[in-house]
Amino acid sequence: MANALPLAVTIGDPAGIGPDIILESWRQRGDFALPAFYVIADTEQLRARAALLGIDAAVAACTPETAADLFEDCLPVVPLRHSFSAATGAPDAANAPGIIESIDRAVADAFDGLAAGIVTAPIAKKPLYEAGFEYPGHTEYLGALAERRTGREAMPVMMLAGPKLRAVPVTIHIPLSKVFSDLTTQLIVDTCRIVARDLAARFGVANPRLAVAGLNPHAGEGGALGHEDADIVRPAVDELRRLGIDARGPLPADTMFHDRARATYDAAICMYHDQALIPAKALGFDDSVNVTLGLPFIRTSPDHGTAFEIAGTGKALPDSFIAALRMAAEMAEHSRRAKAT
Repeated sequence: MANALPLAVTIGDPAGIGPDIILESWRQRGDFALPAFYVIADTEQLRARAALLGIDAAVAACTPETAADLFEDCLPVVPLRHSFSAATGAPDAANAPGIIESIDRAVADAFDGLAAGIVTAPIAKKPLYEAGFEYPGHTEYLGALAERRTGREAMPVMMLAGPKLRAVPVTIHIPLSKVFSDLTTQLIVDTCRIVARDLAARFGVANPRLAVAGLNPHAGEGGALGHEDADIVRPAVDELRRLGIDARGPLPADTMFHDRARATYDAAICMYHDQALIPAKALGFDDSVNVTLGLPFIRTSPDHGTAFEIAGTGKALPDSFIAALRMAAEMAEHSRRAKAT
């Protein structure tokens, strides 16, 4: 799975477990044959965290161009212009400029052909909001950066991908009470088209099969439990099939996720956040990956948060971050092959 280009890793919130899982992943690089990566971070803060954790990691400043050559012997770090507070486990709005700089530079490196893709460590929204961050979250900000760079509208699509399930929520971080007003046939169609395209181009799935969940219990029970499935979801499935995409539904969500059902599709398209993330995390809590589809660059992330309460204690598991690194490298290789054909 080796790539000519390394992956760019963002530091996330430095007070959380991002530095822990990055350091531990690098320490286990040989055990998992990890692709080369570099971290865009405060070098001294990473060294201090390594010392706190007792991880013997040589942290070396580098450029994206020199990172791959250094990776086997040391953790390559592209130094930030901003420094971080040394406080572990204590989120601080003063760290926001460095957190955002790390994201900005990783995206720029991907666009400039210096990185095969980006892997983002977790951020916390509250300290960013306190510093004036204007975006709902990480994914929306990445979409805005893509639009600035290309001049074209981006539609980021969130997918939780694990060994047993790929699940996509059509509506994401909105209250459940807003799902019925925000969900539209066109939104389902647009989401599914991106999923089908990226499964083919970045995951090597030749003819993606999409299972589209109903919104209401039992997919509306023929209208007895709501008309949204007939009025919104079914027309979307019909349009997708007209476009040549192998989609079926609306399907009762309560029977979509057992072993036999999952064998019949490549991705589950769900109507709201928890309908997708509950089965995805139940089936792969430690090794699922948050993948952002619909961007002109590859982005993966672990499927957990900052976990401030265990930062610096050595309790943070790197499994999901390791899976995110490996998946980003695999996606980059599939993309390279797709472009070569």
